[in-house]
Amino acid sequence: MPEIEYFYSAHSAYAYLGSARFMAIAKAAGRTITHRPNDLRRVVPASGSTPFSERSKGHYAYFFRREIDRWAEERNAPVMVGRPTHHDKDMTLCNGMLIAGLVQDKNIDQLAHVMLESHWRDDSDLADRDTLVALARQVEMDPEPLLDAALSEEVQAIYEANTVEAIERSVFGSPAYFVDGDMFYGQDRLEMVERALRQPYAPSRTN
Repeated sequence: MPEIEYFYSAHSAYAYLGSARFMAIAKAAGRTITHRPNDLRRVVPASGSTPFSERSKGHYAYFFRREIDRWAEERNAPVMVGRPTHHDKDMTLCNGMLIAGLVQDKNIDQLAHVMLESHWRDDSDLADRDTLVALARQVEMDPEPLLDAALSEEVQAIYEANTVEAIERSVFGSPAYFVDGDMFYGQDRLEMVERALRQPYAPSRTN
């Protein structure tokens, strides 16, 4: 079945806001989602973007609050007030858990969704093993094999490869979707993703 490549991190606000809509679009188009969890701490600065900690208060208030609130309303994706308490923790474990699911031939669509949702709606700590156990059970997946493999050499090599690939393909952050090699950055491009699945856009023109 044809795929849609999905570059994101399990704690990304905008990946959460688009998650349910994206999965519905992919299902309606008969496309599988190829998950590429990656390390945003490296991807964002590699694109030339100003680190989040160095952005102005006005930019931060608009991009990381006003826009989140408006899109939450637009997408019917409830969000907590304020920034998740554990947002700045290392997300290697949760992203590794998702990759471990892929290695073990699991469909991780719903696991990815509940991670995103719980972080931004319920203030969940995605760096906490017990939290991840509960989230996996919520979607009727056995958490132990996934968590036992999450930090393994095999899984971490894939995580590194995803991160390097994101940088090489000029991914700016999370989420980014590739339809037949054509990148759509940001969940606000999902309607364009939907259109591209029906009718591809004309190739890029160069001067």
